[in-house]
Amino acid sequence: MNDETVFLNGRIFTSDEKHPYADAMIVKNGKIFWIGDEKEVNKCRDVVDLKGRTVLPGFIDAHMHPLLLADAINRTACTPPVVNSIEDIKKEIRKKRELQGPGKWIEGWGFDEEKLAEGRTPNRHDLDEAVTDAPVVLTRTCCHILSVNSAALKLAGIDGNTPTPSGGFIDRDEDGEPIGILKETARYLIQNILPEKTKEDTAMLLAKVGEKLLSQGITVISEAFGTTGTPDCMEVYSAARGCGLKQKVALYYMWDDLKSVNEFNKESADRNSPVFIGGVKVLADGTISGKTAWVNPGYYNDEANHGLSTVTEEELLAAGRFAKENNLQLIVHAMGEQAIDLVVNTFSNKKGWLNGMPSIRIEHAAMPSKKSLELAAKIGIAFVSQPIFMYAEIESYIKNLGAERTKTVYPYKDILNEGIKLCFSSDAPATAWADPSNPWVAIKSAVTRKGYDGTDTGQSQKLDVETAVRMYTSEAQGILGIPNTGRLIEGHDADFIVLDRNIFETNPHEIDEISVAETYINGEMVFKNK
Repeated sequence: MNDETVFLNGRIFTSDEKHPYADAMIVKNGKIFWIGDEKEVNKCRDVVDLKGRTVLPGFIDAHMHPLLLADAINRTACTPPVVNSIEDIKKEIRKKRELQGPGKWIEGWGFDEEKLAEGRTPNRHDLDEAVTDAPVVLTRTCCHILSVNSAALKLAGIDGNTPTPSGGFIDRDEDGEPIGILKETARYLIQNILPEKTKEDTAMLLAKVGEKLLSQGITVISEAFGTTGTPDCMEVYSAARGCGLKQKVALYYMWDDLKSVNEFNKESADRNSPVFIGGVKVLADGTISGKTAWVNPGYYNDEANHGLSTVTEEELLAAGRFAKENNLQLIVHAMGEQAIDLVVNTFSNKKGWLNGMPSIRIEHAAMPSKKSLELAAKIGIAFVSQPIFMYAEIESYIKNLGAERTKTVYPYKDILNEGIKLCFSSDAPATAWADPSNPWVAIKSAVTRKGYDGTDTGQSQKLDVETAVRMYTSEAQGILGIPNTGRLIEGHDADFIVLDRNIFETNPHEIDEISVAETYINGEMVFKNK
């Protein structure tokens, strides 16, 4: 493409509230040089005819786990349509064992007990029936719960005498022996002994994941589980750029890793860099689908169970101080009412430290109380949420919360009406969907407030299509703070996508059928649907 190109005859949604629509734009040196009415354009230059197609800014996924997506490429999928029962899981594990031989770890991902015929989480007895001469670890769809076999427990040294970690839970039988189900922080007992992947192999897989995300229109990604291990997360993503990863990347490092760092390299937090550290992440509770979110009242037909609290106020404040000292965001995973209350109450008398973006984000924010909404708005806390959860995990939500309470989760209308900054993301692969990063499924969920099976998830909280698209573009940019993205306006990067149909005229229940025809980053076509 030449330095200056005119794009004509389009239906361009700019995501800029002052001038939301245009039909032409000029891209020069990777930037939007001009955008507006086609009648004003001098056409004596390179021209691309958009043929009346709809154009949106590139999507920004503010909370996802590309490293886990990369891992999933070589792991056994435990999701429909192939896996619908524990018996199916056993079959897939046996196939993997036959393929790679004894002694090597067998890793699987994506099971949701509510989608399994048996209606329960697989335990070590189930997995032992599949394989005994190799360690097996399956990650639940939420990524907060593991199922392992006896060989894996033995390698990790987990037995009846193993103490339960703070903020975690080891399921045990009546004799106190572990049954192979590890929740929240207890999962680290296994994760810390898994074989390490090489930087080079992971970088190549990340580049492959990036290609898939480009096909979905995602031009900015985030890593919400950054670690300082060997190799460091920054090193891996920088290497992935060298392997062809096109997206800009925001990294969010786990507080448990960063708190032991002697000196933080502040240059790594430069948001103008293609890969940068955006913040510190803390976990305040678990998940609704796994019944580990810290809720009040307790779970449906299990009122004594309020889930798990996984952080103290002191740890939150320490993480906040580190974030402030190093010009980073503090992002806190909090789903249940009590977890969200803890976050907003802890910082209720603290001033923000970042300019032009929220200093504190609550990730997921599934069940905020009215009081928490009011306080979050007052102190400028932003919410980063995932509409795909209630769409894909509807069975678990109904079972764990009941039908009526399920309609009150993710109250997007209430959040926006309160004046809280909100954006959408996928948390991929941490949801029970075969294509978890798909933004069209998330937008459909937010616009229709229906689960994949048609279950009502709260009609009073549904959004219009324009608002939902802004949650993935301009609003996401405002929360991440990456400059010159999220809107198609003069001076911004020419990151945009061309659709195969007009999303604003599509039946809301068919939004998930939309395809990306072309994806551009800095004015260069990086994906074309063949």
